[in-house]
Amino acid sequence: MKIEEACIGCIINQSVRVADAIHANAALKEELISSVETMSKSFSFAHTPPEIAADVYAHMARIAQKYDLYDRVKKLSTLKALSFLPLLKEKLSLSDDKLLTATKIAVAGNVIDLAAEVAFDLEEELEKIFHTAFAHDDFALLQTQLQNAKKIVLLGDNVGEHIFDFIFLQTLQEVYPNASYSYFVRGVPIINDVTMQEAKEAGFESICELVDSGVNTPGFTYARANGHAQELFDAADVVISKGMGNYECLTPSHKTNICFLLKVKCSVVASSLGKNIGDIICKMV
Repeated sequence: MKIEEACIGCIINQSVRVADAIHANAALKEELISSVETMSKSFSFAHTPPEIAADVYAHMARIAQKYDLYDRVKKLSTLKALSFLPLLKEKLSLSDDKLLTATKIAVAGNVIDLAAEVAFDLEEELEKIFHTAFAHDDFALLQTQLQNAKKIVLLGDNVGEHIFDFIFLQTLQEVYPNASYSYFVRGVPIINDVTMQEAKEAGFESICELVDSGVNTPGFTYARANGHAQELFDAADVVISKGMGNYECLTPSHKTNICFLLKVKCSVVASSLGKNIGDIICKMV
């Protein structure tokens, strides 16, 4: 997906959120916002929103002299997600369809998104997610593809959400134990996306191959990925793509058998999918 006019205002608004997250003083906040407004005048409509965001966030990090703009917020998101583990494990243990329940859990975690146009409450989403149907429902098709898959790649998205991904991945391995699994993370801190640091702390290395994709974008930009990540992506029988950033980067893609799992949180993505903000999506391409 390439950026649209609506994306510009959204990206500018993110500079305000960054300033608030790092507790910037008035002068620094003004500098962050005005510099992003200046950058926005030359945004290329040939790029995806995550590609634009990569440049914007690197610029803001230089101004703020802070490598990881959301380090504190990411820690809090992880703690909040961990607090729901007893509830989620109970839901799984009582479920008649563990894969569907785990998939819904993974999508519920996708509400933890600091770059979204619309914010959702995680606790509220968890209360209703198990009774909410996919607005685009290719879950049966996903199951069919997974049954014969030998190599499965899961593209991570946001911190906090990765705790939910861990449960999802464990369930996939329980249902399809003969496949190999790889979990992709970003190459550097970008917004609140999951990196090697958070994934290692969550224990992903103990259950799958943990892959630093090398990308600096808040979404898996294939052309920016390192060679190992590209090879695994190309060889995968099924790629499960979490979140809007990955959707934006991989629409379109040379790859088939990609399943997009996400919560719709902006009007541009809603239009692309022909759905509404707030819908949950399980779409195979």
